[in-house]
Amino acid sequence: MDVTQLWKKIVVWLGDHAPVTAATLQPPDPSPDFGALEREFGVRLPAELREWWLCCGGTEEGVLADVLPPFYTPYGARGAWQTWCALREPRTAQWDRPTGDHCAGSATSGYHPAWIPIAGDGFADELVMDLRPGRWHGCVLEWEQETAQLHTPEWSGISAMLADVWRALDEGVPAGHSYPTVTEDGRIDWQIR
Repeated sequence: MDVTQLWKKIVVWLGDHAPVTAATLQPPDPSPDFGALEREFGVRLPAELREWWLCCGGTEEGVLADVLPPFYTPYGARGAWQTWCALREPRTAQWDRPTGDHCAGSATSGYHPAWIPIAGDGFADELVMDLRPGRWHGCVLEWEQETAQLHTPEWSGISAMLADVWRALDEGVPAGHSYPTVTEDGRIDWQIR
């Protein structure tokens, strides 16, 4: 299945089982200017990231909806851009010369400008698409700001991430290290086990 089909299945499932979470999701930005985003990010945006932003608008600023395990709220194109800019601001001195390995999926210190945020936990940690060159180009990583720690690739890309989330919701199995549950008030909640 492609990104759009998977996202639609997830949204329908949320509407049926976690309606409070589903209600927080916004429609996508009408027509993201991918050319302008690529110029600003300094990288070519993969087709599946473009497709993600054409079907997912994230949530309103400050509204959390833990759609992606273990506790991440998806961003639309605008939210990703705003988050990337906020991450860049305190790091301007190192932004043009990031430290660490320059191969996708590999560890580095700090925040790399070729990591495009696709979801956040509302505090400082991000799910990012790693657009550095290499075998893992386009993979999805979990980045912890407090420790500046980058985890190994969670998924090979957005399609793989959404397929894993859909399978977890549909079959009640884990996605990564988290199981989906629904709270009494109708919110999705991923339990780490």
